[in-house]
Amino acid sequence: MTALGYNHWQSGTVLRVGLGAGVATMIAAAYSAPPLLPVMIAFAVMMGALLLLMHGLEVNVDAAEIRVSFGPGLFHKRIALATVAECRPVRNHWLMGWGVRYCGGGWMWNVSGLDAVELRLKNGKLFRIGTDDPQGLSQAIQSRLT
Repeated sequence: MTALGYNHWQSGTVLRVGLGAGVATMIAAAYSAPPLLPVMIAFAVMMGALLLLMHGLEVNVDAAEIRVSFGPGLFHKRIALATVAECRPVRNHWLMGWGVRYCGGGWMWNVSGLDAVELRLKNGKLFRIGTDDPQGLSQAIQSRLT
């Protein structure tokens, strides 16, 4: 955390490996079954695009909001700190997976690992941010809640 705010980038190792293996499998399957070549190549291209768009997760916290974005930022979310009732470090069950998921009362954005920070919003909804720095992120948010 800096004087200006919290900024953290987490590499999406799990998503990179999973999507990379998926791309390789689709390409191998395409060449072993020539009639399926166009379909398999299309799936490989889609998985490759997801790999580029979701290869990491960046989290920024400043005086007004929390910003979460995947990869180059095409998928992003802003949460005003004024809407956050509380936050706490949590551990996700491995079945919750990675990526963008709806999980019991709210959304989770995660690229790797099982650690996260759970935000309970004033409207009762939950939002989980996957991170390899749950204590640092939680502290950065807590220090800005009023």
